[in-house]
Amino acid sequence: MQVDTPLDTEVQFVKGVGPDRAAKLERLGIATVGDLLWHLPREILDLTQVVPVSQLQADTDQTVRGTVADVDSMQLRNGRLMTAVLLDCGDEILRGVWFNSPWILNKFWLGQDVLFSAKPKRRSGRWEMTHPRVQVLEDEQSAESGGGVLPRYSLTEGLRMDELRRCVASAVRDFAEFVPDYLPASFRHKHQLVPAVEAIRSVHQPQTVAQYEAARHRLVFEDLLEFQLALAERRQAWRNEGAGVSVPYTAKIDARIRRLFPFRLTGGQDRAIEEITADMSSGRAMHRLLQADVGAGKTVVAMAAMLAVVAAGYQAVLMAPTELLAEQHWETLERALAHSRVRRRLLTGSLAAAVRKSALEEIANGNCDLVVGTQAVIQQAVRFHNLGLVVIDEQHKFGVEQRAHFSTPGSPPHVLVMTATPIPRSLCLTAFGDLDLTLIRELPPGRQPVVTSRVLGPAARTKAWKFIASQLKEGRQAYIVCPRIEAGEDLLDDVSAEATFERLSRNELRDFRLGLVHGRLSTPERAAVMESFREGTLQAIVSTTVVEVGVDIPNATLMAILQAERFGLSQLHQLRGRIGRGEFRGYCFLFSESTTAEAGERLTAMESLSDGFAIAEKDFEIRGPGDVLGTRQHGSLPLRIARLGSDIALLERTQKTARELVDTGAFDTPEFAPLKQQVTKRFSQLFGVGQTG
Repeated sequence: MQVDTPLDTEVQFVKGVGPDRAAKLERLGIATVGDLLWHLPREILDLTQVVPVSQLQADTDQTVRGTVADVDSMQLRNGRLMTAVLLDCGDEILRGVWFNSPWILNKFWLGQDVLFSAKPKRRSGRWEMTHPRVQVLEDEQSAESGGGVLPRYSLTEGLRMDELRRCVASAVRDFAEFVPDYLPASFRHKHQLVPAVEAIRSVHQPQTVAQYEAARHRLVFEDLLEFQLALAERRQAWRNEGAGVSVPYTAKIDARIRRLFPFRLTGGQDRAIEEITADMSSGRAMHRLLQADVGAGKTVVAMAAMLAVVAAGYQAVLMAPTELLAEQHWETLERALAHSRVRRRLLTGSLAAAVRKSALEEIANGNCDLVVGTQAVIQQAVRFHNLGLVVIDEQHKFGVEQRAHFSTPGSPPHVLVMTATPIPRSLCLTAFGDLDLTLIRELPPGRQPVVTSRVLGPAARTKAWKFIASQLKEGRQAYIVCPRIEAGEDLLDDVSAEATFERLSRNELRDFRLGLVHGRLSTPERAAVMESFREGTLQAIVSTTVVEVGVDIPNATLMAILQAERFGLSQLHQLRGRIGRGEFRGYCFLFSESTTAEAGERLTAMESLSDGFAIAEKDFEIRGPGDVLGTRQHGSLPLRIARLGSDIALLERTQKTARELVDTGAFDTPEFAPLKQQVTKRFSQLFGVGQTG
C-alpha cells in the first residue's frame, strides 16, 4: 500500500487494531494512523488526587471516589427541591446535594462507581458536597491498576475504553515521531508551546495533569491558530479587493434619517451607526457583524446605514432567510419611508412573473434604490446597477458562500451582517472571525424584565391559564406559541397550533377573542390576523414561531410557550422578547412536561437569565455550536480538537496572533512557509485562502 507519509497508513495496520476494530473506528471518523493520533481524549481521570473521605479538608477543592448507595429527593420548607446522592467511599459515607435540579435523579443508579469533585463541608457529622462535578467510571477503569492519569475517549458501539487506549498506545509508540511540526521553533518558544511530537505523546499518555494540559494546550493552540490564520487571510483579501464605495455621512444626512424615527435612539444605536458610517466613508469595503439583544433596535441601525448609502447615490439590499422575515422587514421599511422618495422593491421567490420582471429591470437600470428580499436577491438573474451596501439578516441561517456572494472584485459593496440572536463570544471569534464586531447591549428606555416561569404539572398549568385569563380581562394581550402547525406523530399531547386554538377557544380562553396565525397562511391572511391583534380586536393569538421576530405590540404582555423544551434557549429568548415592550410588565410561561436533564437545565436558565448574551453562552454550553448556529444544516466549524465553549481564552489569543502575523506580513516569510501550506491545505476549499487567480 502506497502512502504519502506514515500517518496516512490505514488504521487497521496499527498493532492491535486489525480489520474488525478498524471498522468500529471508522464510525468515529478514524481511517488512518493520523486520525487515531488526533482522536484526543475528551477528558482525563486524575486518580492520583483521589482523597479518602477520612482525610478531606473543608473548603478545599478535592476529589473522592465511591459507589452510589442511595438517591433521593425532597421538597424543602422554602419550596426548593433538594436531590441527594449518598456515596459509599469505603471508609465513610459522603453526600452530594443539588437544589432545584430534579433531572439529577436520572443520572445515577445504585452500584454506580463515580468521582465527586467539589469543596466539601461537614454537616451533621457527615461530609457533604454541593453541586459536585461528576465523572462516571467505566467498569474496566475500576479494575485498571496504577491509579494514575487515565485518558477518556469518545467511543462507539462495540468498542471498549481499554481497547481504544491500547490501540492509541500502539499508534503513539510506532508513529508519533512522524507528526509534523508546522510552528517555527522561535514561535513555539515565544508562546511557550511544547513540540508537536512531545504534545501528541503526552496528551495520550500523560504522567501528570500538568503534562496533559501543556500537551493539549499546544495542540489546541495550533488548531485554532490555523483556523484564525485562514480567517485573517480572508479578511485581508477583502480589504485588498479594491477601493470600497465611499459613503459620506454628514450631520445633514444624519438629521434627515433620524427624522424618520418617532423616537430617540439609544446610546448603543448611536455608537453602532457611528462605527458603521465611519467604515463606509473610509474608502475601504466594510465587513461588519452587528449583534443586538432582542428589542435593542438593530433594524433601525440597518435602516440608517441603507439610507446613508442611498443618499450617496448607491443601492442597498437587505437579505433575510425567509419570505416571512423579508415581508416583516419590508412592512417596517414601508411604514418608516411612507413619505420618502426612496424607490424600493420587495424581491422574493413567490412574486408573480410580471412583477418580478419589472423589479429586476428597475434594479438593473438604477431606478430602484433599496431592495428587500430572500435568497432571491443573489440569484444569477439579479443585476444591481451600483450596489453600495448589503445587509444580511440572521446570518447564522445562511452559509459562508452566501455571505461571500456579494464580495465581487473591483468595487465591492459594504457588507453588514446582523443578528438579533446574540452569538456566543467563541463563535464570534470563529464563524465570524473575519468580520469587525459591533454590539448593542442596551435596551430602549422603559423596557422591563419579563417574569419567566416554568409550568410543570396539571396544577401549575391550571394556575397559569387562570392568570393569563385574569390579565386578558384587565385589557392585556397574549401570544400562545406552539411547536408546530398541526399534530405530529412524535407529539404525545396535541399541542399543535391548530389543535391548541380549538381547545383554548372551547376551554381556558373561551371568553376571549382568539386568532390563529402560522406560516402556511397566505401573506394577506397573516397580515389580517396580526393587524387585528395590533388593533386590539383580538385579545390573544395562537401561533407558531412566525411571531419570533418583527412583531411589536406594546399591549402584548403575556406569552405561553407550549412544549418549551423543544426550543433552544436563544429562540425562547427571541420569542420572549415580543412581550413587555410597553408600560406593563410581561409574563412568560414555559409549559413543559419533560423531566430530562437538558430540558431542566435550559428552562431553569430561562427563569433566571434575562440578558440575551448570557443566554447565548448558556445555550452554547448546553447544546454546542451545531444547534446554536444551525450548522447541523450548514456544516460544523472545521476545527479538529478545539472546544469552543472552554477554549475561549485561546480563541482570543490566537485571533490576535493570527491577525498580527497576516497584517505585518510575517506569515508570508520562509519561516512560516510550512504553516502557510498547512492552512491552505485545510481551508482553501472553505475560504479560498492560499488560492490565486
